[in-house]
Amino acid sequence: MLRHLLLILFLLGLGPRVKSHEESGHWSCDSGSEIRVEAEFKPGVITLDGHADDWKDIDGSYFSLLPALDPDAENEFKGGKMTVKSVHDGRDIFFLLQVDGDYAYTKGDSSKCPSVALMFQIGDGASYHNMGGCEEHSTSCTNKTCKGHEVDIMHFSIGSAIPGRLYGGNPLDNRDGNGGDRFGHLVDLYAWNPHCRYLDGTGPSGSANDSSAQNDWKGAWWHSSFTVHSGFVEDESPYSENGKKGTYFFEFSRPLRTMDHLQQDVQFTIGGSSKMSVALWYPVDGQPWHGSGHYSVNCDWVPIDISVGSSLTGKALNAAASSSSWNVASAFSVVLSVAALCVSVFVSYRVFNPKSVHFTPMENL
Repeated sequence: MLRHLLLILFLLGLGPRVKSHEESGHWSCDSGSEIRVEAEFKPGVITLDGHADDWKDIDGSYFSLLPALDPDAENEFKGGKMTVKSVHDGRDIFFLLQVDGDYAYTKGDSSKCPSVALMFQIGDGASYHNMGGCEEHSTSCTNKTCKGHEVDIMHFSIGSAIPGRLYGGNPLDNRDGNGGDRFGHLVDLYAWNPHCRYLDGTGPSGSANDSSAQNDWKGAWWHSSFTVHSGFVEDESPYSENGKKGTYFFEFSRPLRTMDHLQQDVQFTIGGSSKMSVALWYPVDGQPWHGSGHYSVNCDWVPIDISVGSSLTGKALNAAASSSSWNVASAFSVVLSVAALCVSVFVSYRVFNPKSVHFTPMENL
């Protein structure tokens, strides 16, 4: 119970780590990046299990990971670039985050394990910088004072998550009407700034909450150093040897549209675009990470395009062509059928109604 209370305090911005988000100087960002993420239409391709095998034919976008508060190239994450891939199947959207990193896992201590987050713009005025950019303080931020600055966040800390197992939305937390995850800490949040972030369905005192809110995300993680492919159980922790070279994989999914009524979830539209960012926390040299000590794929929003997809367009064109061909063939068949019917009637008439021969009596001959 104490663990869950501390978790909630951290998420609500009431814990001591909030102060670590304060910047020491003036913020500047010269992104210049033209990299986009494309969510291709690929139905029936992805299995959500943390493995990347089914992503091998999906194109990805590659990003340098720079400190979020000081995006200087000389401080780039030493593990290398992060690969971000995305697809959708017309109902759900899927993400794969792939980054090289020595294996680090300490059961029950998320700050000594890698952690990742996805952030999306909801409000038109929501900036990447300052997590939405609302200038209100934790005591004054509300859905009215910070209207238009909403961002949607998915955060996955793996310290209590078994590799290859699904976490996120579950019946117990969804029954309570919030975006929490008491089992694996894959949580669904929204924020207006770093000091005002809350689990979906919760908020500051006096704000409008929704008991029907839920965690819409699901996800799993994996590391290439694992020698078992079928899966683990908790007793097998730490699952591999700390310090082993390899690659981390984080895999997530969420419906394109959710039942959110309070501007706490981003809503994706097929054929449309949204804005996103990706963050990584990593225990560099074995040292625990802190709240603002994360790396980011860019110092500004990254566009994500929800593609209609060539396969979908091709099917539509083929369907239209097939329909047109069918209509022509059908019309021709009708004409032939009518002609055949007329011929049949005529022949039947001639056979069963021969030309009559008048009878002439013999005496008249």
